[in-house]
Amino acid sequence: MNLPIPPSQVLLYGIAIAAGLIYLPYAVVAYARVSIGIDMSAPRAMFDRLPDYAKRATWAHQNSFEVFALFAAAALTAYVTNVASDKTSLYVLAFLAARFLFSLFYILDLPWLRSPMWVVSMVCIASLFSSSLL
Repeated sequence: MNLPIPPSQVLLYGIAIAAGLIYLPYAVVAYARVSIGIDMSAPRAMFDRLPDYAKRATWAHQNSFEVFALFAAAALTAYVTNVASDKTSLYVLAFLAARFLFSLFYILDLPWLRSPMWVVSMVCIASLFSSSLL
């Protein structure tokens, strides 16, 4: 793989990009909140008034927080054990693509496409951890 940065930096930049991907679905939620009118006195009560796509975006946002901790731990473990390689770079890039598509498919209500993206992201995390153990 011919990336312009070393594999060890792919691991670290991957963590930063994954952190940014957490907020991608929330941008959709923010748009929906503005569209229906923000109620600053009861912002959590607005959830029931959100359109279905925004509710799904909220769930995608919450899931992104959950998986980020695992990914960050896996990427940092690979980084500190000095196993960064083209293979670990591929795992990071596949994870990022899968998580982007996971959020997109969640918002668009395509569960038959969303679920495989979740599996791919979990396999990438497990592969990063496995690389560190070997």
